[in-house]
Amino acid sequence: MSRVCELTGKRAMVGNNVSHAMNKTKRKFNVNLIKKRFYIPEEDKWMTLKISTSALKTINKKGISAVIKEARAKGFLNQ
Repeated sequence: MSRVCELTGKRAMVGNNVSHAMNKTKRKFNVNLIKKRFYIPEEDKWMTLKISTSALKTINKKGISAVIKEARAKGFLNQ
């Protein structure tokens, strides 16, 4: 499975390592992903999601139901 947040669609970015001599080599900025289980009371089931930590902060603020509803509207979550 790729390193993509299932709720926000965040994925790795590409950039440069820059040395003191200003030599540039390619590098990857990976997303800070965690695997987390959530209980959705409307559907009366548990759901395991691979999400970014910024998405986890959004879930803590808005609630899992609202965030899942937004993600399904944007087409990120297919369940």
